[in-house]
Amino acid sequence: MSIDSAAPLASDPEHIRASMRKVAITALAGTSIEWYDFFLYATAAALVFPTAFFPDSSPTIALILSFGTFSFGFIARPLGGILFGHFGDRIGRKRTLVTALLLMGIASTAIGLLPTFATIGIAAPILLSLLRFAQGLAIGGQWGGAMLLVTESAPADKRGYYGAYAQAGAPVGVILANLAFIIISSLVSEEAFMDWGWRVPFLSSVLLIGISMYVQLHMEDTEAFKELQALKARQLAETPHAQRVVRRSPVLEALIRYPKRIALAAGAFLSIQVTFYILIGFVLAFGGDPEGANMSRDSMLLAVLIASALQIPSQFFAAAYSDRMGRRGVFMLGAFLTGVWGFALFPLIATGSFLLVVVAVAGGLIFLGMMYGPQAAFFTELFSTEVRYSGASLGYQIGAIIGGAFAPTIATILWKEYDIMWVSVYIFIASMLSLLCVLLLTETYKSSLSESV
Repeated sequence: MSIDSAAPLASDPEHIRASMRKVAITALAGTSIEWYDFFLYATAAALVFPTAFFPDSSPTIALILSFGTFSFGFIARPLGGILFGHFGDRIGRKRTLVTALLLMGIASTAIGLLPTFATIGIAAPILLSLLRFAQGLAIGGQWGGAMLLVTESAPADKRGYYGAYAQAGAPVGVILANLAFIIISSLVSEEAFMDWGWRVPFLSSVLLIGISMYVQLHMEDTEAFKELQALKARQLAETPHAQRVVRRSPVLEALIRYPKRIALAAGAFLSIQVTFYILIGFVLAFGGDPEGANMSRDSMLLAVLIASALQIPSQFFAAAYSDRMGRRGVFMLGAFLTGVWGFALFPLIATGSFLLVVVAVAGGLIFLGMMYGPQAAFFTELFSTEVRYSGASLGYQIGAIIGGAFAPTIATILWKEYDIMWVSVYIFIASMLSLLCVLLLTETYKSSLSESV
């Protein structure tokens, strides 16, 4: 279905394809910059923030504290999902998405302007944590808006494929974040990088404000949401004033109607989150540590960048496959392969060979992409239109806080206190739990988004 305003052209196949390309590319651009901002923090938390904001702690404790502030974004994500989900189901996908993009742009730019511990003392890490919390609120609202803008507009037989555009924002964001740090690091000295160079990528987040304005001015809301609003208006007009009832919050309605689906959706997301933040965050610390691979910062960043580029086609292939054969099968296969690959990941990185490090991280991200690619369509199809933003966001963000919030911190503790093998066990357990949750969900790929589910 087209979301363009030119109604007479709505049935023209070429117009529909052009409209969908516009929606898909806009969603990809918005989510890429949004995730870029979110992942900048992951990279900086591994490489810069321990020194800049926790200089009085030992290197290990500073790294753990830094990853601890990283977790603040995940604590905020379910709250963002609840807040933005409520308004996304009430006032529309587009306006809610625009607000989330603006919030992320402002918070990330402010991190780039934030004084360090050496300048304002303990206030620095406190303010850093608050800004990370704001990032979490924004990402908690952005995902639901972007993926529904695409999936609710896409033809039913290409919902997975077009949904992958919104999902591709995550690996593209990793690529942009790592590329930003690599470029800045190559242009300035190590001292300048640690002093002010790391701020430049955060300050470039002001671009999000421009993208949010484009979405506001050039995009319309989805047909599914507009049809729902029209139906509500007709029902309201036909109901006598005395018989009208106050509707529950969409978030509360979603929790009452779909508690099992929300819980299983969160569990399905567990493996993706645990593995992803280990692969893009923790491996930077492990690979650069003398007890790990003792590789340079730029080598590890480049390895993650290349691996993230390989994740993108994996997501699109899996998403397109799910349109033909179903969401669950490819999702469960991805969970199984991700869990098994965890045991090859760190032995390969520990070799110190750049090629093998790329293979290690790329293998994990490719298998992870088999789950993340179809996820937008899968989660969209689990919930009815009136609570879809809330239900999908709750499942996604609860899974994010359980799986991703403390993954780098837990991985660091397991590595330093026990052995790196236990990080592999951690990945495997999370993957098997996700596989089980998807197994307990029903297949959705042939469902209609205009019907109650």
